[in-house]
Amino acid sequence: MKKEDAGPPNRELYALLNISPEASDEEIRKAYRQWAQIYHPDKYQELHMKDIATENFQRICEAYEILSDANKRQIYDIYGMEGLTSGLQLGPKLNKVEELKEELERLRKMKEQEKISAHFRPSGTILANMSLPHLLKGDGIMRGMAMTSEIQSQISKNNAIAIGGNLAVSGNSGGGAASAVFRHQISPAASVEFMAAAGLRALVGVQTSRQLSSHSTATMALAISLRDGSLNLSNSWTRQLTETANANIQLAVGPESSIAVGWQKKEEKMSAAGEVKFGTSSFLASAHYTHRFSSKSHGRIVGKVGSTTLELEVGGGRKISNFSTVRILYSIGIQGIVWKFELHRGGQKLIIPILLSRHLNPVFATGAFILPTSLYFVLKKFVFKPYYLKREKQKALENVEKTSAKVQEARAAAEKAQKLLQNVANRKRNRQLETNGLIITRALYGNRTALSRNDESRETQHELTSQVLDVTLPLNFLVSESGQLKLHEGVKKSGIMGFCDPCPGEPKQLHVEYTYRGGRYQVVVDDYEELLIPQESHII
Repeated sequence: MKKEDAGPPNRELYALLNISPEASDEEIRKAYRQWAQIYHPDKYQELHMKDIATENFQRICEAYEILSDANKRQIYDIYGMEGLTSGLQLGPKLNKVEELKEELERLRKMKEQEKISAHFRPSGTILANMSLPHLLKGDGIMRGMAMTSEIQSQISKNNAIAIGGNLAVSGNSGGGAASAVFRHQISPAASVEFMAAAGLRALVGVQTSRQLSSHSTATMALAISLRDGSLNLSNSWTRQLTETANANIQLAVGPESSIAVGWQKKEEKMSAAGEVKFGTSSFLASAHYTHRFSSKSHGRIVGKVGSTTLELEVGGGRKISNFSTVRILYSIGIQGIVWKFELHRGGQKLIIPILLSRHLNPVFATGAFILPTSLYFVLKKFVFKPYYLKREKQKALENVEKTSAKVQEARAAAEKAQKLLQNVANRKRNRQLETNGLIITRALYGNRTALSRNDESRETQHELTSQVLDVTLPLNFLVSESGQLKLHEGVKKSGIMGFCDPCPGEPKQLHVEYTYRGGRYQVVVDDYEELLIPQESHII
């Protein structure tokens, strides 16, 4: 089941009155009067119609009572109905909106502080080097292992600590190290870090960072080795070139002096980076490019060339759950031909490089690339994709069963609300017909998948239709006298009078077909997206 699109919280009352979250007091009063004229119980004689009107009129009055009161509206905007019903104590002196804002901000910061104090972020990597040539010689498949682990904690608003360690084994030798870093945020633009490490690379050091301008940052670090007393000084400068790209220069002075120039670019569908590094006796240039094919899969290519390195790596990865991603990579270079398998889950990584051959045989290299690639696409088509589709469908059905009673109740309430809108909506529609104005001919709200599929089997169509609501009538009611319809941005549409949520937890859209000045139009908008019609861009 796909997650429902995230949107701004605490907007249901604005949707009910069909007003913007930035609506003025006058706009709130005007909307209240409009809805009160429709749903006032005194307008109806039949008992069941009066009951429907009374229920909806109470909802409208509650929305107006909250949104027309500056204090209550401020609490609702920040904390929602929970803040109003929980008896939030603000004190007798908090009568001004400014004072209320300050107190609510203080309470919000206290809650954020509590979350920060309890926030631990563990991360780690396990690297298992394997070798097929070693296995064929009878020496075993393992060449070595390495493990790193770190725990970061925000111990206060301005202070953080990180404790980590690493172990490495290769052949008959091995070693390890432990490290600790304390970070203090001096100001919004400056920070300082104190670090210490024991083991193979025992050292103590300090690092400071400062934001020089809105587009550039500088970092300076000094470290002293506890083994030989050598000093290492490094400076780096980062400059933001565009909204999606930045460049950096790093200079290191010490036993391993070097200078490096790098560049990074990250966009929604791709990311790329490159670096050139010169050392006292070495040179290395590297570049990588990652393209995101969808929200779940990506491809990657990496190239490295230097005084001791020549390597090309290609592969891809797929997200298998909300927290887990798998990657399969193929590498060829002077070190040989390597398969690499990676599993990323949260902050943890498992990396397994398998050396297939140290010799660059063209036939073997081609086969080593084609075999896993073909295997991946076969498994994707006949195993993974059917499995995930079945799992998504099962989750969706479970969610429908779990929420069916609630949805049926909401549907019944929406149908009742639409009954009272019918007479006025029909009068508005007839007036628009007379002037050849805006007429909503068909409007459906609900499951995004259901609205996008028209060629499914009857059984599937029935399942999907149950997650869609016809909202043609309430939209015709909302058409203004001037022949326009506007649904505000940032307001979930299920809260509009005559609407409901037909598929809780699923991403939703609104599909609208309408006529205007003799033309036929069509538009689809997401749940929190603004709808403004008529527009020439919607013509079909």
